[in-house]
Amino acid sequence: MDTSQSAENSSGSTTVVGVVRESGEGERRVALVPKIVASLTSKGVEIVVESGAGLGALIPDELYVEAGATIGDPWSADVVVKVAPPSDAEIAKLTSGSTLIGFLAPRNAENSIGALKAAGVQAFAVEAIPRISRAQVMDALSSQANVAGYKAVLLAASESTRFFPMLTTAAGTVKPATVLVLGVGVAGLQALATAKRLGGRPTGYDVRPEVADQVRSVGAQWLDLGIDAAGEGGYARELTEDERVQQQKALEEAIKGFDVVITTALVPGRPAPRLVTAAAVEGMKPGSVVVDLAGETGGNCELTEPGQTVVKHDVTICSPLNLPASMPEHASELYSKNISALLELMLVDGKLAPDFSDEVLAGACVTREKEN
Repeated sequence: MDTSQSAENSSGSTTVVGVVRESGEGERRVALVPKIVASLTSKGVEIVVESGAGLGALIPDELYVEAGATIGDPWSADVVVKVAPPSDAEIAKLTSGSTLIGFLAPRNAENSIGALKAAGVQAFAVEAIPRISRAQVMDALSSQANVAGYKAVLLAASESTRFFPMLTTAAGTVKPATVLVLGVGVAGLQALATAKRLGGRPTGYDVRPEVADQVRSVGAQWLDLGIDAAGEGGYARELTEDERVQQQKALEEAIKGFDVVITTALVPGRPAPRLVTAAAVEGMKPGSVVVDLAGETGGNCELTEPGQTVVKHDVTICSPLNLPASMPEHASELYSKNISALLELMLVDGKLAPDFSDEVLAGACVTREKEN
């Protein structure tokens, strides 16, 4: 099979979508998996995959070829899809007038939005997709948060010195592990559900009291500290100073009674809120575990060292970065479905024709070549 890019959208042929090999350290996911490639090619989209793009997710080039893709240079495609934000070197490979879709960290101060705009690239950030019902299938933040929440509990169980489930043996009965999840978004709910499935006794806490019913729906208990800080778009707002003091005091006392604490609390565009103080860690039983999923924005635990696993006051504190990349097969499969759904919203008869009157596309677009 010809391994070169064989179509040019400017000549009126179908849109070419390029799937790149991720270059970030530890990034094993890929933006499109063969199953989704086959679905897109059946609809008239041409797919060009960079050699080795799927190897981190254990997908060889041959499976992409069988799905209808060609192996070649994806960077000159009409639409380039990737996972992690592009490096300066990757932006330099993009063609002016092309479109980029992926995680672009638009709220981070160090984002690449300016460089993409200067390069003449139209870019869609999957983090900026509006959280509305019809966009759920495109919600990459949620799909990857599910992976992180699940894996966080497995990590906690691996690091713990205690069993998760209750065990009744001839030598006596072992009580189930108590698990507190701070921040009940998608990752938090998945962590609660996973802890329950492993036989633990989970409890959820969030500053948005309306999520209490969701916590109970997965078989967990609700920790009520009397704080209501619901914000826009389903996120929590930043606490006032009085609320922060109230929360810190109440959490320090509550945390002491749990074997495992998993933190997932984030405030978009701001450092992660500190929920687990050094004093709270010191008050936990020796052998307890804290898994901090907010390490990339500073961490929810005062003693967190992002990307490291450390022991402080006989408590193990884990702060894994990019946890979804540690489960690249299913993380890629879920992300691929998100990307495919967004692509299909942008394509008309196999050609790229985004309608910016659509609130999903308007919300996700962070740079545009032309104003319509």
